[in-house]
Amino acid sequence: MGAALVALHLVAVYLLALRPMSGTWVPAGSVVPLHTIRQYLELGPAAAVHHLATGLSLLAPLGVLLPLAGGRVTTSAPGSFARTAFGGLMLAFGAEVVRTGMAGSVFDVDVVLLNTLGVVLAHLAVVPAARAALRRRGYGQAAEAWTTDAAVGTAGAGAAGSGPVGAMRSGPVGATGPGPVAGAGAGSGAAMPSVRLVP
Repeated sequence: MGAALVALHLVAVYLLALRPMSGTWVPAGSVVPLHTIRQYLELGPAAAVHHLATGLSLLAPLGVLLPLAGGRVTTSAPGSFARTAFGGLMLAFGAEVVRTGMAGSVFDVDVVLLNTLGVVLAHLAVVPAARAALRRRGYGQAAEAWTTDAAVGTAGAGAAGSGPVGAMRSGPVGATGPGPVAGAGAGSGAAMPSVRLVP
């Protein structure tokens, strides 16, 4: 479900934000970090908030959807954060590269930074608390218990298989029947002497 939601969100981003733009004025691109953000701040509070909020919110849902796609409740928090931040950065960079090929768009490194920051903030705001709540309700403990039981069972089976198997089967087979019967310890490597029962 998480992977499907990630794909659906990326399709929505493509349809809404990466469509070709038409206009008489196109903002200049920049490969200098924070250059465009400083320009946004010079436009005034309202315009700055609008542009910054747009950049932060574009890919922000991925901060929750990417861990959801992983489906792990008891994972390491730093590892989950690092994977989500890296995945958000790669997706933001890829989206900006695709957008650059559209009419009326140019590459801007600050857009990548804002998109990635939105992913990181959404992850920090939702995922740690959500995982803690799920662990308190017992989610993930069943999988851990199953893994532990499987490991103990495997170790026990190995220990049982290493002992003398023939010790359980070393008795003379058919001792109550007439005629010569040979009893053998299965797995012991040595045959038992034959025994003739006298009526």
